[in-house]
Amino acid sequence: MDNDWEKRAAAAWAAFDDYAEEDAPAFRAVIDALVAELPEGSPLGPFERACAWDSTGHSDRAVPLYREALDGGLAGVSGDKARQAKIQLASSLRNIGRAEEGVRLLTPELDAPSDELDDAVRVFLALCLSSLGRDREGLSLVLGALAPHLPRYRRSTAEYARLLVEPAAE
Repeated sequence: MDNDWEKRAAAAWAAFDDYAEEDAPAFRAVIDALVAELPEGSPLGPFERACAWDSTGHSDRAVPLYREALDGGLAGVSGDKARQAKIQLASSLRNIGRAEEGVRLLTPELDAPSDELDDAVRVFLALCLSSLGRDREGLSLVLGALAPHLPRYRRSTAEYARLLVEPAAE
């Protein structure tokens, strides 16, 4: 999509926090108007609509739209948005009681090329794991994501994260 459209979409999302909860339909209408400008069949359309439904508390409505965007070639349009879609889809799946699907979706992302969304992958995978009663695995992921950001104790935090899921060497 052109740069002007991207700027207007970014501005709409930047204004999201200004909407009151009861204004959710108005926010979704703004996103729908932007989506209407996209070429027919653009995977950006269902992605943006999924984000709008998800952000306004309707994970159930977002799930099929995220899938449509991913199946429609979102990765070919924007690798960043495709990864965002996977993270957000996993979160939505967890919200509607399908956390196992979220785990299956995000686990391969742990081995994907590194980018600024690595920590988000770990956080939302940890939430899915926790929903399945796998709290130690989830805590390990979160500690592992946090460790590099600490001013001190990086090495020990990373080791503690590992030990939550692996037995100690004897």
